[in-house]
Amino acid sequence: MAGSQHPTPVGASDGPSRRFVLAAGVGLAATGLTAGAAPASAAAITGTKVRNLTGPAETGRFAADWTDLGIPVRCPDGTMLFVCGDTFDGAGVGDGDWRAPVGLRAREPDLSSLVIDDSVGGAHAVGLVPESHENNTTAIPSDVFTIGDTMYMHLMRGVLHQTHHSDFWRSTDNGETWEYLCQWPGDQYGGQFQQKTYAVADDGYCYVLSTVFNRDVASDLLLHRVRHERVGDPAAYEPWGYANGSWAWGHAPTTVTARRRWGEICFRAMAGRYALTWLNMEPLDMRAQVFALPTSNLFDTPEQTVIVPTTPGNESGNAVASPYGGFIVPGSSFSEFHLAVSQWYDDQNYRVMQYRVNGLAV
Repeated sequence: MAGSQHPTPVGASDGPSRRFVLAAGVGLAATGLTAGAAPASAAAITGTKVRNLTGPAETGRFAADWTDLGIPVRCPDGTMLFVCGDTFDGAGVGDGDWRAPVGLRAREPDLSSLVIDDSVGGAHAVGLVPESHENNTTAIPSDVFTIGDTMYMHLMRGVLHQTHHSDFWRSTDNGETWEYLCQWPGDQYGGQFQQKTYAVADDGYCYVLSTVFNRDVASDLLLHRVRHERVGDPAAYEPWGYANGSWAWGHAPTTVTARRRWGEICFRAMAGRYALTWLNMEPLDMRAQVFALPTSNLFDTPEQTVIVPTTPGNESGNAVASPYGGFIVPGSSFSEFHLAVSQWYDDQNYRVMQYRVNGLAV
């Protein structure tokens, strides 16, 4: 695609310290909104913080005082697992036992009373996969999802925001143990296949959106599909792209929306439709799009702001100091939309929170 014209989709090693990189990625929120275009649509959206999900008081008893992301997934046994990123149990962020990823569990996953009351590892949450953190490498989850009685987890490996490769794991015991399946090189599609999120559809496919995993780098948003039974086979991922005047599966992948700096992304099949949420970097906020088909035209789909930034001490409604993450909580509806929102602005404020969003236009 050339210039500003977009085709219309149819049819449906030793690096900087972790703290430095994380601060660079989310510290923008402390100063409020950055310059940039407004969302395509501004719906009458309101939001409310429901509770802190993690923190010394909430998850310290699992040696997970300081953690983030908390990607929520409904397990085959009905519990909810929150798969978290870099996790510490010392005096503050960066201190103590560093693990990533970890699994924190809510045995009773009712959205009105969601409380983490267990972990993979019990009193000391364990790293779900081997990760030595040698030379500041880590294993950051971008998505976790369930198909039937099997759970799948996608991880981005390397120094934070310098993804060497991404890899894929499965669990058949509700997230207690994980088996390695496959990996993708970090430079595939110019790095735009590093951060992946999966919508599990009832047509037998998972629809996969992907970006670069680096908030400072502008990235396309690419779409693939893969059969449920072949989700662990990289050769089975079929791209969606525009060529010779038309969109089709099997064409080289083409961005499905405007190129931008992406933070975390979350793609879900919900109530016969699809929802995409993401951390937007310019301006800084969290946005959502709701559409009919995985191949819907996202260039023209309204972008609705669901979380806005503010400064510490001035949080209210859907205004959050240093927000990131923003993963859709299972059990959400479009009328009562719940997000797992992360926050980090100093070594004593690094957590996952539950937010309820109302007014999302469908």
